[in-house]
Amino acid sequence: MKATDFITVVTGLPRSGTSLMMQILNAGGIRPLTDQVRAPDESNPRGYFEFEPVKRLRTDQSWLVQARGHAVKVVHVLVPHLPVDATLRYRVILMRRDMREILASQRTMLERQGKKSEDETILARAYHAQLSALEEWLRAREQFSMLAIDYRELIENPRPAVIEVDNFLGGRLDVEAMVNAVDPDLYRQRWP
Repeated sequence: MKATDFITVVTGLPRSGTSLMMQILNAGGIRPLTDQVRAPDESNPRGYFEFEPVKRLRTDQSWLVQARGHAVKVVHVLVPHLPVDATLRYRVILMRRDMREILASQRTMLERQGKKSEDETILARAYHAQLSALEEWLRAREQFSMLAIDYRELIENPRPAVIEVDNFLGGRLDVEAMVNAVDPDLYRQRWP
């Protein structure tokens, strides 16, 4: 199966490395479906790689015709709203990251924006439940293949994870460019 036969979906909890994975895929040769509406900032200096119509996925899936052969970032709670039919196939890359790092990164980002974060104990519990439900949902649908990538492993030793991603997506990507897209200096919320 060629990359043009499916939609590459990058998902995960907020601050789990989805933007990094989009950068890696772009470097490897899979064009991101993005509109550049959300500009890079201190929290994501290389950009967010978001596509505004994704936010309306519950009510509008018409944009998916543009997504085949591309990578698109979809927030984890919206993935189950992707249409399940015989004409669409998805390769889902699920980014995983230590919950303590996710919460610390979110807290820092919200502080930069002058906002207060939610109760982290409640948030962590909700996130764990949402991820479990998502994985169960994905496993139950033949149109979806899933690959989980650990953020820390990707940053600390990118080559094995990048090779795994390349194989998952058909084995035709520029692995060296993908490895070089990983910037360890951007791993700022590291749990010992």
